[in-house]
Amino acid sequence: MPQFSRIAAVTGANKGIGLAIVRNLALQYPSSAFNNGPLLIYLCARDKERGEDAVKKLESDAQLNNAKALVQNGGLTTVKHHGLDISKTKSILDFAEFLEKEHPEGIDIVVNNAGIAMDGFDINVVKETLQCNYYGTLTATHSFLSLIRPGGRLVNLSSMVGQLNSKYSKYSGEIRTAFAESKTVDDVTKLMESFTKAVEEGKEKEQGWPSAAYAVSKSGITGMTRAVALELGERQKGSRVLVNSCCPGYVNTDMTKHRGSKTVDEGAQTPVLLACGDIGGTSGEFWQHEKVIEW
Repeated sequence: MPQFSRIAAVTGANKGIGLAIVRNLALQYPSSAFNNGPLLIYLCARDKERGEDAVKKLESDAQLNNAKALVQNGGLTTVKHHGLDISKTKSILDFAEFLEKEHPEGIDIVVNNAGIAMDGFDINVVKETLQCNYYGTLTATHSFLSLIRPGGRLVNLSSMVGQLNSKYSKYSGEIRTAFAESKTVDDVTKLMESFTKAVEEGKEKEQGWPSAAYAVSKSGITGMTRAVALELGERQKGSRVLVNSCCPGYVNTDMTKHRGSKTVDEGAQTPVLLACGDIGGTSGEFWQHEKVIEW
């Protein structure tokens, strides 16, 4: 018999929203319908020392201790650090291979939270942002999805700044329509390629794109997640994996330069709902404030 009944992985989890997602998964799992025994959460982070420090922080967390959420206090959840850099394909594939070997029976929950927000705007910022936020999340989604057992969940963290009518995205009607009508991952990836090419040529505004790499990368994540869910739905029968994207809100983190109005625990609520809560079989949607909203 495996030591753990449920296996989860959260990327970009050594601080901010990612760490809060791990913390709230541990708190909410025991009362969730997902609870069928011991839970192992892989807290994924690029830096080994920071990842291990994050695990220690959780082990000394007063609320977790009072709730007896962790194994050390007689609870159900064990948290382990594992190295992962989603901007590097090899790192993603290595982690997927590790999961497959370590848990041949499959895993249950993946929350792709890792991402970057860079200052400035030029072709290097665009390429680096898309490589991590879009292409890295896409590779992680495909690599981990095949490991998730029926009834499991995959959650991709997106953002309201990538909403098609957002004041930040400022897409032309043509590009907005192209995103809205995209049906496959290839459709969305072609839009990311078009944006990159337009920036390389210095014609992004002329062609209807905003000068905003982060916003475009998040539109890509939302569109790609919907497309993955559509493709998966066509292949799956019976109990299926639910795939959704969400915006955690404007959270007080390093990424927002601590300007956000929400706490990290408040920002974690929607991702954790999508990871282990009752969402009525919903898949392929974009969520905020614990409900489906228009992309």
